[in-house]
Amino acid sequence: MLPSLRLFFALLLTSLTASAADCPDWAPARAQAEITTLQQQLDRWDDSYHRKGQSLIGDELYDQSRARLTQWRTCLNLAPAPEPLRTTGGKVPHPIVHTGLEKLHDGPAVEHWLRDRKDVWIQPKVDGVAVSLIYSKGLLQQAISRGDGMNGQDWTASARQIAGIPQQLKQPMDVLVQGELYWRLTDHIQAEAGSLNARASVAGLMARKSLSAEQAAGIGLFVWDWPQGPESWPARVTALDRLGFPATGVYSQSINTFADADRWRDHWYRSPLPFASDGVVLRQDSRPPAERWQARPPYWSVAWKYPFAQALAEVRKVHFKIGRTGRITPVLELSPVKLDDRQIKRVSVSSMQRWEQLDIRPGDQVAISLAGLTIPRLDDVVLRSAERAEVNAPLAADFHPLSCWQPTPGCESQFLARLTWLSGKQGLALPHVGPGTWEKLLETGRLNSLLDWLTLDAQELANIAGFGERSSARLLNSFESARQRPFARWLKALGLPPTGQAKLADSWQTLAQRSHEQWQAEAGIGPGRAAQLSAFFRDPQVLALSETLRMAGIDGF
Repeated sequence: MLPSLRLFFALLLTSLTASAADCPDWAPARAQAEITTLQQQLDRWDDSYHRKGQSLIGDELYDQSRARLTQWRTCLNLAPAPEPLRTTGGKVPHPIVHTGLEKLHDGPAVEHWLRDRKDVWIQPKVDGVAVSLIYSKGLLQQAISRGDGMNGQDWTASARQIAGIPQQLKQPMDVLVQGELYWRLTDHIQAEAGSLNARASVAGLMARKSLSAEQAAGIGLFVWDWPQGPESWPARVTALDRLGFPATGVYSQSINTFADADRWRDHWYRSPLPFASDGVVLRQDSRPPAERWQARPPYWSVAWKYPFAQALAEVRKVHFKIGRTGRITPVLELSPVKLDDRQIKRVSVSSMQRWEQLDIRPGDQVAISLAGLTIPRLDDVVLRSAERAEVNAPLAADFHPLSCWQPTPGCESQFLARLTWLSGKQGLALPHVGPGTWEKLLETGRLNSLLDWLTLDAQELANIAGFGERSSARLLNSFESARQRPFARWLKALGLPPTGQAKLADSWQTLAQRSHEQWQAEAGIGPGRAAQLSAFFRDPQVLALSETLRMAGIDGF
């Protein structure tokens, strides 16, 4: 069911209310440029979807983008955005208009809507394209796309090819029904598979002049209303079943409380269905006569959407995390968004190459989802900011396995990664020592080399904020235990490249004297790894660390 502009105001009020905190801090010229850029993008999406039947963006991201536009215009006290359905080009009037639905996104909004309402029913909100079907004496006469709710396109020719649309009713009556054409799916579980762009698939097919037998067989019908049917909902459902529309009753349930609504919503969200669905529809039994309906969300029914599978997030900053080996990973700091009840504030871009390809800058709008239902994942850039902010990205050539042995400017990230590796399970496995510990010590300026912590004493730790007497004693014990770690552990802690099946001597001097050829002669060591090992044992910074460990009496050095 394609929404009218008022639907998006409802979406705005429930999820993106334009408080001062939500409003961008833009100069007038930039504000106008950003709004124009987003409006033009929405216009392209609208025209492609409604006129050509091609979806260029997922439904969830479209809804959130339009809500974002409404938010920005509200912040700046601008007039409402142009009607999104103005390019549909429909010329066939609906005898009874399509009302659309207001969308609710959380439990409190649904509870408020249900308050003081009686005789309420709930259905899955089928994710398809809305249609009016007109029957005369039981025979299908016309099919009209929703269009702008008042006028649509004539889909009769395609409708006559679709077996899922009854061509003749079981009773010779004059009937107008409104429903959803959907793409048939087998045991589709929305919580696991999402909508699979099913709505766009049907929209694209219905925009064609003809359908193949296979395409027509893939389209089903769900009738969700009979505007001029019996007055009560149970009577309408029973009558629709007798006419040849049985699915309406199967997926209609009476509810009395919010808990009932919540239970059915969760049930349909996680149960196999023959169609994609993006929420549930709540409708009260009583309503005004159909002749008084208007092409806007009514008061007697609403949609309660499922959690977003994809969220639209604004990029605040671009950070660059440099790992122990010098690998650079761009990380986006986001305006917080919710996905499956999780608040997401940052997401990895995974590689410098991908960041450069996507050219992500602060102010861009990106699509975020959850990988494996837990890990935030960057899917794509949805909208680029009109103003392209400068981003000072590190040079890849400056960072490698032998760079940043001190926390000099630009090296803080890699140096911290080295310390974290050193104390972690891959290295010395120091208890009670993690990234937070190293960050506190780095802030004091007491760590200017990878091994400066070996000389810290109780008095120095006691003067550092955040370390109490007990935590200082525990930390000193942990640092002291490092002295007892075997030589092989220390090698890994310093960042020794992988050695495969090579036999390692028990002495630093012996290993440091091996030539490139001697390393390559070891089992499992190729030319590349031999070069890395040879470079490691000859690096001046590494040699200085080995001397520090020798002076500290560490076994093997």
